[in-house]
Amino acid sequence: MKKLLMIVNEDRFFLSHRKEIALAAQKAGWDVTVVCKDTGRRHEVEEMGLKVLELPINPTGVNPFQELRTWWFLYTLYKKNREAVVHHVGLKNMLWGGLAAKFARVHGVVNAVSGLGTIFSGEKLGMMARGILAVLRFSNKRKRVKVIFQNQEDKDMFLQRGVIEEGQAEFIKGSGVALNDFKYVPESESETLKVVFTARMVKEKGVIELIEAAEKLRKDYEGKLEFWLCGRLAVNFDAVSKEELEARCDGRYIKWLDFQKDIKSILEQCHIMAFPSYYREGVPKSLIDACAVGRPIVTTNSIGCKDVVDDGVNGFLVPVKDSEALAQKLRILIEDKALRVRMGKAAREKAEREFSLEKVIEKHLEIYSRLKIEN
Repeated sequence: MKKLLMIVNEDRFFLSHRKEIALAAQKAGWDVTVVCKDTGRRHEVEEMGLKVLELPINPTGVNPFQELRTWWFLYTLYKKNREAVVHHVGLKNMLWGGLAAKFARVHGVVNAVSGLGTIFSGEKLGMMARGILAVLRFSNKRKRVKVIFQNQEDKDMFLQRGVIEEGQAEFIKGSGVALNDFKYVPESESETLKVVFTARMVKEKGVIELIEAAEKLRKDYEGKLEFWLCGRLAVNFDAVSKEELEARCDGRYIKWLDFQKDIKSILEQCHIMAFPSYYREGVPKSLIDACAVGRPIVTTNSIGCKDVVDDGVNGFLVPVKDSEALAQKLRILIEDKALRVRMGKAAREKAEREFSLEKVIEKHLEIYSRLKIEN
């Protein structure tokens, strides 16, 4: 049987971003094993009929002994499964998994660049970023390696720095959205408008800028408007602490709702999506989901985010770290229902053109099959 190992940092990311691909591969005859850290949701993956292996990884850590442990685990796993196709999702898994796959001589490798983060966000790359690219350049220099990009900037950087060759690059714009599930829903007729933000509570995602923008609007809209911050706490160095969130969120005008499993219901209740991220995104799934439901978006003119919004058509693009510009664009949408409706419909049309989950699944299965045929 064809064997597929999908390497993902955590079970919750797999469930939100990759489960449909794994299930489709299983249906197509692949023996699928998900390798991820268990954050308490492993049973949900296993209940789908998928095999799960615990991945020893600290997603945000830099301890060399922990990193070596991750690499050694993957190397020994791959040595036993050389005939498999392995699919690494995320930068750290690409880094250690790519090295492990090369030394273990795994048959086929898929590396998915799902966002490069703040390490790669500056105009000039630092020592760590250059080191990561050097390792990836080494591990990718072999046959039967495909690298999936979500935005053109990431692809261009990898090509320009010789990390990959043109023939290794694949382009899939985001993780997709199930359009039959995330259907267009007209905005709520509630007298209280709701602006939603969905992401981990880290500064790079723009949560502080959004709170600042909300405060700039408070005088005019308190009692008529609510800001919903939906996302779990994070553990990386740039995380927003629980204490700071609770101090900044009053529970009425600005609400921190923590992690929300049913994000579709949240989007259906809201009127505007605000996502002022300056993290180097792939293509944010939160924005793709908002498009599908038909919500206008205010996001930054930054890598990944700008791929979801046609400025002035289905939302607005604002400069990064600019709470004043963010507040101004939100004010325009708050004041103009007809514009919200028009942009929301344009968002749905964009989702249907560019973000269909069916197309994402089809492309992944095609890549897997090509690597297996080359065996």
